[in-house]
Amino acid sequence: MGREWNKVWRGLVALAGCLAVSSYLSAASLDEEQPEVRVIIDVSGSMRHNDPDQLATEALELLVALVPSGARAGVWTFGERVANPLPPGPANLEWRDRARALSSLLVDYQQYTDIESAIFQAASAEEVAGPRHLVLLTDGRIDLPDWRGSKPAIDTASREALLEELGPRLAEENVVVHAIAFSDEADMDLVERLAQMTGGLSAPVAAPDALLAAFLAIVDRIFPSDRVPVTDQRFLIEPGLRGFTALLFRGEGEEMPELVAPDGRRYSADSPPDGAEWRRESRYDLVQVPDPQAGQWRLEGAPGQDSRITIESPLSLQTAGVPDTFYIGFDVPVEAWFARDGEAVATEALPPHLQLTAELRDASGTVQSAVSLSQQEARFVGRLPAPALGGNAQFVVRAEGQGFRRQRVQPINVLPAISAQHDEAGQQVLLAAEHPQLDRDNTRLFGQLQGARLEAESVGERRWSMALPELDAALSIPLILRGEVTLDGETRELRLPRLMLFSSVATAIDQVDASPALEVARFHEELAPVRESRTGSALPEPLERVVSHVQELPKIARERWREWRPVLAEPLEKTLSEPLWRWLLGTLLAALILLILLVKILRRRRAVPREEPHV
Repeated sequence: MGREWNKVWRGLVALAGCLAVSSYLSAASLDEEQPEVRVIIDVSGSMRHNDPDQLATEALELLVALVPSGARAGVWTFGERVANPLPPGPANLEWRDRARALSSLLVDYQQYTDIESAIFQAASAEEVAGPRHLVLLTDGRIDLPDWRGSKPAIDTASREALLEELGPRLAEENVVVHAIAFSDEADMDLVERLAQMTGGLSAPVAAPDALLAAFLAIVDRIFPSDRVPVTDQRFLIEPGLRGFTALLFRGEGEEMPELVAPDGRRYSADSPPDGAEWRRESRYDLVQVPDPQAGQWRLEGAPGQDSRITIESPLSLQTAGVPDTFYIGFDVPVEAWFARDGEAVATEALPPHLQLTAELRDASGTVQSAVSLSQQEARFVGRLPAPALGGNAQFVVRAEGQGFRRQRVQPINVLPAISAQHDEAGQQVLLAAEHPQLDRDNTRLFGQLQGARLEAESVGERRWSMALPELDAALSIPLILRGEVTLDGETRELRLPRLMLFSSVATAIDQVDASPALEVARFHEELAPVRESRTGSALPEPLERVVSHVQELPKIARERWREWRPVLAEPLEKTLSEPLWRWLLGTLLAALILLILLVKILRRRRAVPREEPHV
């Protein structure tokens, strides 16, 4: 496994170098208050066991290469002590050389792991005008030296301080924490909660295939860029683009990708376009095409889900008011516009027949909600319907016009508006507002537990507690949480994810065996009536045979019609021309229909549904 990881990391480093050379995130496109990246790398003793091939060294090389030219970045290391071997500075060639020279420091392992101090010192370094993004790379959990106090109390105290004090303060100071854990021993609950409260991304990298996607998602969050959408393996390149970069993923043994230009010329790694750079690695192809031919391009092969076509253009798609975190049950205001070389584009200069849509896609790429944006002069506005599922997702704004395609992708987190935690020792549920507008003045929370309603009482400005009755700790029990929220004079119902009490217990309340005559069902689910199966007929046997033959007549007629049609067509036509025969045939047909209806009524009366008793 270590060798496989090492091979993947080397490929990622090569990709990162190509991305840096391509400069699709050029310094000219960066805002004045550009974000600063601070990389924090774990060099604790556990890394010797979890990182035998020194993947952290190559991770540093990858992250350094992914930082666009002109952006500011720095590097910290931590174990028992925290060091800053590379203070933040502009990412130029000199800075990159200095960063790569740090590889020897990453094998100077230390015995313990002080994550709290590492994040505190990296965040407290020189302040900048723009946001600060901390990228934490770790394989373990908080483990402090014995001289600082008794264990595990000191480790627990450090963890609580990080989540309850430092994390909220970082969020207030506009410091975002992203975390990548490439070991099963990492404290994923810690890094996930820290990333969520600061608006960052977190990813467990349990397989090599997930590593590249995790790094690219963080880069997309920190340094967003314009793309052109790929539909049915086709993408449209508008006139005037400076270039595009195609990052094409593929599985092992899959067909090698090719590019087909609008004029029909085919390009591959062996015959790239004029002036282009085509790099082929084991898991992906990276193609940089300067001054591309305008028109519709086509991809040959089967590019993976994370494949992308990134463009470099003086005209860029901009968005505002879109948070890094969405909340279940709350719609999202969206505002988008176009800028040329940093200046907003007037209405008359927009591409003709321009339409914009906003979408929320889950981790698999499925669209969960969407809205068409309405144009108000040079701006496009709308409200994205509230998400219903939590987790990592993508917010996508798509623009389509005559000869024009563009999209902007933003990785986001989707969280419940209220977080809930079962305090088994205190026999209560602790609730906290995650949505920034919710507090005790506008929010009422309650629960439903085994048919009983439970009320939550506020214990702080944005915190509540819900007392629980005596429960059997040997059973895992579902608690349904609901709320009422009043915002802007409007009261709405707030639905929250179900909380399983005693979730670590193997047996749930809806898994307990009962007697054969009873069925135990979840109390919050509607019970469907159970119909008694019958093998006997509801009609006397002679009548049942007649009905059976009658019901078979249409089928037999259809099967025999082709054979009988030449013979019967002429006599039948003559017969139906006489009124008497038409009346007799009509009467017979009506009698057959009444007989079938009578049979159905008798069967319904005989087969009465019986509802089983239930708990």
